[in-house]
Amino acid sequence: MTVPKKLFIKTYGCQMNVYDSERMAEALGGQGYVETTSQDDADMILLNTCHIREKAAEKVYSELGRLRGLKEANPNLKIGVAGCVAQAEGAEIMRRQPLVDLVVGPQSYHRLPELEAKTRLGETALDTDFPEEDKFEKLAARPKAKRGPAAFLTVQEGCDKFCAFCVVPYTRGSEVSRPVERILTEARDLVERGVREITLLGQNVNAYHGAGSDGADWSLARLIWALNDVDGLERIRFTTSHPNDMSDDLIEAHVSCPKLMPYLHLPVQSGSDRILKRMNRSHTAEQYLRLIERLRTARPDMHLSGDFIVGFPEETEQDFQDTLALVEAVQYGSAFSFKYSTRPGTPAAERAQVSEAEKADRLLRLQTLLTHQQRALQNAMVGRDVGVLFERPGRQPGQMVGKSDYMHAVHVQGDSVAPGDLRRVRIVSSSTNSLAGELLD
Repeated sequence: MTVPKKLFIKTYGCQMNVYDSERMAEALGGQGYVETTSQDDADMILLNTCHIREKAAEKVYSELGRLRGLKEANPNLKIGVAGCVAQAEGAEIMRRQPLVDLVVGPQSYHRLPELEAKTRLGETALDTDFPEEDKFEKLAARPKAKRGPAAFLTVQEGCDKFCAFCVVPYTRGSEVSRPVERILTEARDLVERGVREITLLGQNVNAYHGAGSDGADWSLARLIWALNDVDGLERIRFTTSHPNDMSDDLIEAHVSCPKLMPYLHLPVQSGSDRILKRMNRSHTAEQYLRLIERLRTARPDMHLSGDFIVGFPEETEQDFQDTLALVEAVQYGSAFSFKYSTRPGTPAAERAQVSEAEKADRLLRLQTLLTHQQRALQNAMVGRDVGVLFERPGRQPGQMVGKSDYMHAVHVQGDSVAPGDLRRVRIVSSSTNSLAGELLD
């Protein structure tokens, strides 16, 4: 009997990397690998990297340095770097860290089996091409193993926006949308395996324009309506969106589509028109606010999330005050905020930089405001009835934890609840990062 090889994948960054890691594990499954939760007994370690966060490449090199001992103890251990840092750094990774056997970019991971085979022959393997073939088409069919109740499904990759701070167009390439039928087939397969909620993923997901079997170019809204008809699928979400691609039919879907949840992540990055222009965002703060008005008129209970960068090159205190004013106007339920950090090769990297002290001070002030808004909106949920899809046991005996329609973490006590159950819950209290509820059915 052949002993399976063990694969450990460490995933950095966004939900798309989580999805990519799943597909890489499936691709290597055909080579006899099974996943392990421990680096110590792995036959291959893959770092699936992200280039968005601060000092992303340095963190990868630090992690590789920590793996040196494992490699010395087990010379047969194969170490690979995948994802956006792999795409950006390429052969430099192998030059700086000779212990690396394999480097593969995010558009080439369907080639992992052949790359892995090269490492077994004692060769190093590097693939950071943007291949013409569709990686999703080349990947083997997903195995029928049981899945948790919520899953990610990539429908679009790449970005054509070229924001001045962002490396995505260089590491993920131009915008490409997957064909409709392949998405629907994968969604049905996920539902057969126990998934009840699917989040559609894309670097610019609402720019989706996939080829339908009818020969038409489908929008994201039309795709959502098709997914709404998939039996057994109960919830649909999508992320991440650009304000300029928030179309009328997508807003209408938030009103009329029963399975599309009232949650939207809509990054703005800054509230200053001057900085938005320098970021190449192609919209103004006023246009963003008018879009929020339209969304909330269409769906008054919409839970909004956003992204913010503070300390962008040349940002003044007045620019930052404009951002605070926009946040006050929108009232976010959640948000992600970061200090600007340079990305080599992007336009903003060459500009006059804001001091680290100013960045830290502004980030603290922004996060204080965002936290206050988040807590206020969470507290306002008390007394409301919501749907909750339960995903896992909580820390206390008899406790189950899930996500509400609005993406809040909700926990209840009840032996009658199991992972995958979608139940009505009345919210009875609010704490820092979660809500407590009572089962209604």
